[in-house]
Amino acid sequence: MDERSTVGHSECMPRLAPASRVADLVLPTLAGDGPAYARLAEALRRGIVDGRLSEGVRLPSERDLTGPVGLSRTTVTRAYAELRAQGYLATRRGSGSVVQVPRVPGGRVDHLLTPAGLGEGALDLTVTAAAAPPGIADAYARAHEDLGAYLTGTGYYPSGLPVLRERIADRFTARGLVTTPDQILVAPGALAAVAISLRALIRRRDQVLVETPTYPNAIATLQGAGARVVPHPIDHVDHDWEVEALERAVQQSGLRAAYLIPDFHNPTGALMSSAQRERVGRLLRRHGVVPVVDESQAELALEGQSVPEPLAAHVPTAVTAGSASKSFWGGLRVGWLRVPRARMEAVAASRLQLDLGVPVLEQLVLGHLLDRADEILPEQRARLRERRDTLLRALRERLPDWQVRVPTGGMSLWCRLPEGSSTALAAAARRYDVALAAGPNFAAAGGLDGWMRLPFVLPPEQLEQVVPRLALAWEDVLAGRSGSGAREGAPQVDRQPCIIA
Repeated sequence: MDERSTVGHSECMPRLAPASRVADLVLPTLAGDGPAYARLAEALRRGIVDGRLSEGVRLPSERDLTGPVGLSRTTVTRAYAELRAQGYLATRRGSGSVVQVPRVPGGRVDHLLTPAGLGEGALDLTVTAAAAPPGIADAYARAHEDLGAYLTGTGYYPSGLPVLRERIADRFTARGLVTTPDQILVAPGALAAVAISLRALIRRRDQVLVETPTYPNAIATLQGAGARVVPHPIDHVDHDWEVEALERAVQQSGLRAAYLIPDFHNPTGALMSSAQRERVGRLLRRHGVVPVVDESQAELALEGQSVPEPLAAHVPTAVTAGSASKSFWGGLRVGWLRVPRARMEAVAASRLQLDLGVPVLEQLVLGHLLDRADEILPEQRARLRERRDTLLRALRERLPDWQVRVPTGGMSLWCRLPEGSSTALAAAARRYDVALAAGPNFAAAGGLDGWMRLPFVLPPEQLEQVVPRLALAWEDVLAGRSGSGAREGAPQVDRQPCIIA
């Protein structure tokens, strides 16, 4: 095998977490009962679990941490030993004490989402979802305290816990769309919410307008519902919905519904302006088109800007889907629908055909997270902003001829290749243990092979490895060496389809 195929696997000195930063993290929780070493170990473990101390980061030496935390070196040493015993710390010769996360039996990602054939140290860029932000573990602890009050009931809440529906309704109202809890249905994620709404809105062979590019699983959901997809291209450069072209598509197609992502669109990151929302809303009302609006990334404004009012504020018939997966954590599997009262009966009937509700514990967890959203979300956005900028800097340095418009929100870059094929690049990248989702996956009606989505959700230490590997794969593509047979001895590229999130 060519020696370049091992890029990114060599050992290097892990990034050091400054002692002052570690002290700031643990000091607020050091007070309490029990041995000091156990309290320090638990505070550090919480920092690792919450993602404040990311995997691969090197902790300060026992001697360097003693002063900032006000504990003896013996205490710090014993705390580090406790973390090693629990699997949260590894001592590497020449690297010191490095944060790790204990192995999970079967892995941390389900086999249906994991691209096959990748080696150790692989970088998976097919899923646009981040690890849990700080605050998730605490929300679970609080939810466990609340759970007892619900155990005497059946546990079935097809519409969702009243306390959670109230919080979700309040967030819509705060954004300028007056909403009451009886307009909210809780669902197992945004994709399920979209599927529920489509079953209530359309019949087989109905035409549904879809932006292109768009979320691949939404395309599959529409096709599964028997819809005929009518693509409407988004201007890739200016991030414009081109309302005049949209009106022509509506007039020519006899549409019944539309699936739209106006808030940090997946994959482009585009944000529909307030003026565009008004024009699009007026157009949809005039032609009787009911939009299913996906707001999964609406909370992820990365530049501190205000997001315009929900599109449903301009289209009273709109059904709006949201989710905790992008803004908080995908493991919650909690989404929701905001439904006009006139359509609630039909949507509720569709929901009951799916299951009898989202698990009570996860709903309680999300309720606590929403109560602390003003604290948790800014930190989540800051993490994503840092990772976006890390990926952008590397692209400018190593692949400057790739065209990327900097998104002001969301979780991914939408890159235009100067030439060649993103499908070929995805195949070549597998040689360097990088899994990519090529542009055609996001095309509602074919094309887009000159585009590539690059999520910026991985930790910075992993993102710094992405572009060097991509640059080598890109060299292979330009030299005609893409694909499983690129070079003698190269591993075979897996051709199985994978789910792209």
